[in-house]
Formats: sequence, C-alpha cells, structure tokens
Amino acid sequence: MRIIVFDVPAEKGGALSILNEFYNKYKDENGKEYFFVVGKAILEDTDNITVLRYPWVKKSWFHRLYFEHFIGPKLIKNYKVDEVFSLQNILIPHTMTAQTLYVHNALPFSEYRFSILEDKLLWIYQNILGRFILRSIKKANRVIVQTNWMKQACIVKTGIDGKKIDVIPPSINISVKEYYQRNINDTLTFFYPASAAIFKNHKIVVDACKTLKEEKFENFKIIFTLSGNENKHVAKLYREIKEKKLPIEFIGSISREEVFEFYSKSVLLFPSYIETFGLPMLESRMHRGMILASDSIFSHEILKKYDNAYFFNPFDSIELAKLMSLIILDEVKYN
Repeated sequence: MRIIVFDVPAEKGGALSILNEFYNKYKDENGKEYFFVVGKAILEDTDNITVLRYPWVKKSWFHRLYFEHFIGPKLIKNYKVDEVFSLQNILIPHTMTAQTLYVHNALPFSEYRFSILEDKLLWIYQNILGRFILRSIKKANRVIVQTNWMKQACIVKTGIDGKKIDVIPPSINISVKEYYQRNINDTLTFFYPASAAIFKNHKIVVDACKTLKEEKFENFKIIFTLSGNENKHVAKLYREIKEKKLPIEFIGSISREEVFEFYSKSVLLFPSYIETFGLPMLESRMHRGMILASDSIFSHEILKKYDNAYFFNPFDSIELAKLMSLIILDEVKYN
C-alpha cells in the first residue's frame, strides 16, 4: 500500500512536532510505502519512506496555492498512491484518492474573533483559511483531531457524523528525571514556554507582574522563552518590561531538556486562550508541577482531575496577579 503524507507548512514548533511524530511512527512500519512531502523540514529517506522537499513553497501565499492546486495533485497521480494523509489542516484538491485529514489549527473554532486591525494574519486564518478547513473536514474520508473538545467543535461547525472523527492525542515520550519541588527560601520562578503569537497572551502576564510590583512583591521572577524581537507586539512588551524594570527574563528558545528542567523547579504559567492541545500543561503535569492556566475548554480537558492546577480568566490580569500572589506567599499549598 502506498500513502503520501503532505505537510509543506511545517517548519518549527507544534506543526514540526506533529510531522516528526508521524515520520517516526511510520519509518519502521512494514508492508507500507510512504512519501513525505515537506517544505523546509529536514527528514531523511528510510527503507519505506521517500522524502520529497519543496522549500520554495514557503516563499509566498502564491507559491503555496500553486503547489496545492498543481504540484500536489500531480504527485498523487505520478506516485499512484492509495491514500492521501494531509497534516496541514486542508485537503489536497483535484483528486479522487481517499484522504485522511489531520486538523490541529484551533483558530477557526475559537470563540475569540480577531479583527483585521488587531492581527491581519490571524484574521485571515479565522475568516478565509478557516472556511477551507471546515470545507475540508466535510469532504475528508476520515478526520483526526487531538482532543475531545476539537471533535465536538468540528461536529458543531460542520454537522458531520462524529464517527468520522478519531481523537488521537499527541504522543508524549518523556523520561521524567526530576519532579517539581519548591524551595520556599529561593526566589519563586514562574515559567511560560510559548511562541510569540498574540493569542499566547504574554501581555496579561506583564500586566499581572506590574500589579505585583505595585503591591511590593519582590521574591519572584518570570521566564519567557522569547528573545524580545520576534514581532512588534513582543518588542513593545520587551521595551515596557525594561522601562519598568519588571522581573521578567527573556531567555530565547531552549532545548526540550531545558524545558523539562524548568518544569521541575518552577510554576507553569499558561495564559494562552487559543490552543488545540496545550502541550506544556501536560508536560508540567507529568512532572507533577504547579500550573496556573487560562480558564478555557482545552485547559480543563488536559488538566482534568489534577490537584495542582488553578484557573484564571485569560483577560483579567488582576485575577492572575491575585493567584500568583497566593503562590508567592505559599498560601496555596502544593498537593
């Protein structure tokens, strides 16, 4: 059996993790031949996987559309595949070959709607690309999502039969070396590993930090895995943090092992209000850490029945500051 896997957008972050997950899953699978069609991602050929790279796809939207409508269908035909597996939220057009669709973009399903003035790209994802995603869900032979809330959202938005949708959480292969421990004599660290997207909501953390400083809290610091120059939004926050001398450190991108080390010695902040899964919450939970998360449907699914999770309104910095102050004062006890 021949299967072609499309994921030309994957380059970094969660999208690349998903691509690598399926690549590692299929590279030792007997009896099937795979063709992985990627953009800039680096994968190696194996005995049963042929990697087809098209880095020029990432040059512009025009290049991407040209690839989707002309190159993609041609590859399906030339390699005479039996099945198409799209990891890029949208089906490959102009083919009658059966397709499985992996949906991991939560923007079309979010209750929060971006205005074109707030963020043009995210507006396009919600209002234009979102329509293509919903249309693809309807047409796909099979749909895969990561969470139950996404499955229900797909059913509500498209009206398709739930039997057509499989829930397959991301594969988490973690060897926990050290569980969370707090030393109350040290400066308390809050840790937020996230990209620079506006919905990751770093601003509420900055605003909460300003409140804590005004209330004379000193024995704490906050770690962002940002450099400070990712985009205009982050650059503005960076300048404000420096001007007001807030205890927030920008440490840039770090390795997975370093992230795990932070889970063992810091409180996870997760104020993001748009997520499909929210992997840091599960990873911190596996390290038995304390977690302050946005009061969102995805957070409650990942942290269900977890004693050390506390939730706050992701649009209320005062509520977050109050919760952080209780942790700093050790008035919220670790279970």
